[in-house]
Amino acid sequence: MKDKFYITTPIYYPSGRFHIGTAYTTVLANSIKQYHKLKGKDVYLITGTDEHGQKIEEKAKEQGKTPKEYVDEMAAMAKELWTKMGIEYDDFIQTTEERHEKIVQKIFDRFMEQGDIYKGEYEGWYCIPCETFFTQTQLVDGKCPDCGREVKLMKEEAYFFNMKKYADKLLQYYEEHPDFIKPDYRKNEMINNFIKPGLEDLCVTRTSFEWGIKVLKDPKHVIYVWVDALTNYITALGYLSENDSLFQKYWPADLQIVGKDIARFHLIYWPIFLMALDLPLPKTILVHNWIMMKDGKMSKSKGNVIYPETLMQRYGLDALKYFLLREMPLSQDEIFSPEAFVERYNFDLCNDLSNLLNRTVSMVNKYFEGNVPYYHQTPNEVDEELESYTLQQIEKFEEKWNEYEIANSIQEIWNLIARTNKYIDETMPWQLANKEETEKLESCMYHLVENLRKIAILIQPFMKETAMNIFRQIGIEKQEMKTWEKLKEYPKKETIKVIEKGEPIFMRLNVQEEIEFLKNTMKN
Repeated sequence: MKDKFYITTPIYYPSGRFHIGTAYTTVLANSIKQYHKLKGKDVYLITGTDEHGQKIEEKAKEQGKTPKEYVDEMAAMAKELWTKMGIEYDDFIQTTEERHEKIVQKIFDRFMEQGDIYKGEYEGWYCIPCETFFTQTQLVDGKCPDCGREVKLMKEEAYFFNMKKYADKLLQYYEEHPDFIKPDYRKNEMINNFIKPGLEDLCVTRTSFEWGIKVLKDPKHVIYVWVDALTNYITALGYLSENDSLFQKYWPADLQIVGKDIARFHLIYWPIFLMALDLPLPKTILVHNWIMMKDGKMSKSKGNVIYPETLMQRYGLDALKYFLLREMPLSQDEIFSPEAFVERYNFDLCNDLSNLLNRTVSMVNKYFEGNVPYYHQTPNEVDEELESYTLQQIEKFEEKWNEYEIANSIQEIWNLIARTNKYIDETMPWQLANKEETEKLESCMYHLVENLRKIAILIQPFMKETAMNIFRQIGIEKQEMKTWEKLKEYPKKETIKVIEKGEPIFMRLNVQEEIEFLKNTMKN
């Protein structure tokens, strides 16, 4: 029986086209899914759209549509983009679906019956875009501390969730489960900024708008977005439904990925809701930073937005995925710049990877008529060192990927690519050919092809098309030779032939031309 792995992205607020910052989360989740699939696990990935709330109601009205018409159009747009980007999700949940709404009502009723929810009156500063109430002291210059927009003073009857009841239990869980929050400093933020100062009870219903899930026992109340949205991770699996087989199989989640803007809701409110439901908590919640522009967050009004479709159409999907994953560190925001994108493309993809493949295919054709030499002799000192280094890099890649240090793990692959390029300079195949040192030349060609096979396996989770192209060019046809199980072997290769003429997998860009193109794109 396969090991199981359940991974989620946050469900997205449907406000229009997704920029590369939003796309990053899903690219990251899908790449982690493909990694675990490559290792033979049964992986289940969900994503979706968060479709209730006052801001949805207002946006639909602005466009002369019903809220349902509006959110269905946005969901279709999201699905189309994920298809173009090769995102292999297993379920796409819309929070307006009956399967979700019915269970949210059941969950809310249970919270009421347990005494976790009580009725009161709320007065506070409300940010419509963030759908969040703030106290006066939490505001920054009188505006929303999260998005910087204007807030409104609102007062209405509401239900509240008793967060204080679970605060000590949550702190204890943090302490006993060091892998629950990654990176670790996010845990300290939650403790110092929200829990230790005194965790406030959460307003969980609204009465000032209609577009949402009604409280069954008090239908003038609409269930507040965070109870609604967060529970999608279990309603998508059929929790409390007539068929909960997926829930029984996959829950608890192995990994939930969220952006830093919604960290508080996922690291405090979500685990408390699960505790109240007496359900196990996710094994790890990974909080990533933002992709920023030099002048701040991406914004149409600033003219600094870059969309994934733009980069895919001009540079290819694999180049986009590589850039997003390679540039984003866990510990800080990443600044997107056209210069950085073009540099990564030219240096990492063209000079390093594509050049290694081209040189190898060319030399195997030149020296052995395209036939990859049969590996039959004991490797010499240079070859042994390369083999040892290669296996070490695979271990480093795996170790860092398993800790979700994705950018650093990819760097280990590129270290291997650089070392393999250096191996060509060390062995100097052209001199071996001139001296007719056939055995050394055979070993050299073998090791170059073999390292390219290993590199192709390692990049499969996030550069699948490129990996398949490498396999094709070096003559790897058997599926078993493309698997993780064969990654750490140096197997014999019989009757393997590279293609007659190598094809560059990435073509060098004109630096100034492409930088100008990207800058103009960001303005439109």
